[in-house]
Amino acid sequence: MDKILFLLLAFFPTKDMNWPSYRGPHGDGHSDASSLPIQWDEQKNVRWKTPVSGKAWASPVVWGNQVWLSNATEKGDKLSAIALDINTGKVIFDIPLFTIEKPMFTLPANSYATPTPVIEEGRVYHHFGSAGTVCLDTKTGKTIWARQDIPCNHHRGPASSPIIFENLLILTFDGFDVQYLIALDKITGKTVWKKDRSITYGTDNGDNKKAFSTPSVFKIDGKNQLVSAAAVGTVSYDPATGEELWKVHHGGMNASCKPIMVNGKILVTTGDGGWKLFAVRPDGKGDVSTTHVSWKTIKNVPSYSTPLVVGNQVFMVSKDGIFSELDSETGEVVRTERLAGAFWTSPLFADGRIYLFNEQGAGYVVQAGKDWKLIATNKLENGCMASPAAVGKNIIVRTKTSIYSLENKD
Repeated sequence: MDKILFLLLAFFPTKDMNWPSYRGPHGDGHSDASSLPIQWDEQKNVRWKTPVSGKAWASPVVWGNQVWLSNATEKGDKLSAIALDINTGKVIFDIPLFTIEKPMFTLPANSYATPTPVIEEGRVYHHFGSAGTVCLDTKTGKTIWARQDIPCNHHRGPASSPIIFENLLILTFDGFDVQYLIALDKITGKTVWKKDRSITYGTDNGDNKKAFSTPSVFKIDGKNQLVSAAAVGTVSYDPATGEELWKVHHGGMNASCKPIMVNGKILVTTGDGGWKLFAVRPDGKGDVSTTHVSWKTIKNVPSYSTPLVVGNQVFMVSKDGIFSELDSETGEVVRTERLAGAFWTSPLFADGRIYLFNEQGAGYVVQAGKDWKLIATNKLENGCMASPAAVGKNIIVRTKTSIYSLENKD
């Protein structure tokens, strides 16, 4: 019986064996993985390590026995996709996707392959902003469809990741010149709807209109809402049609943080200016800036790392390494602890613990709970700009030069 069950699981992976998109199967950084390692270094608890060339900050996604990565050359003229065997780290595919004759400018801190792909049974979708979007067959690596006709001057490089909602692949383009969301038929790649931002930016300077967030879909009173943070404002849409439901004008700019939910309220991070972090009740209509915002806070708010909700606790890590717990009802800081290094990545919650990786290669493990505490500090030889994934008994970590599978070997 055990052998039969093992074979069934090999062909039909359970939920905890998949990490399909940025922030995981639930879109909130939570994983069903268990028995994960607490300690590691270059030798200890490394199941495998595979070097990855180029420069790309896209986080890994996992489906079944495959780990997929978006990749790019440092100057952005070659964009590609890589698939690894999750058991061995062996490269299954290294697929050239797009050749870009004149790549747009991107900041040195960004990359030309920062958006995280999204994967489902049989298909993986790689997105490089206006440079191109492609759907691949995960069994053969062949292109099913591709688009390079969706315009946007990202000005600082692309970073918004795609999400799947039912039959749609939803993309975010908050650029210097244009700001809109677009939904593609995930089977054909054809446009289903496109919605321009209705935000009052208060400026003609496109540098103040760009943003890099990834949207979230929430079920509110039985109806789906696509909540998308931008520069100056955040808007909720009907994900099936693009119809606008409500919006908040908050100032500032979202630099990559994904909206999350706690106690029936949606937490939005502007990070760079404005309200910084606020909670909004999602049951309004029209502009709810003065009617539905429950609280705001500016203390220790991250610019890039998405906050993490565990029960009624909200945890976050600022770019300069201040790890904080917030009261989810008031936004007040409950407790902080200083961690070393710079944090671009988002925390992972699995197995009752919070995992955090910084740009200098440190990996921190915090035992979650009311009396949370730091229980381990680990080190890899290169740091992380990509957020980790956790599946089965493994943490999948992409550093600037390699991808690792970390697993208990004791």
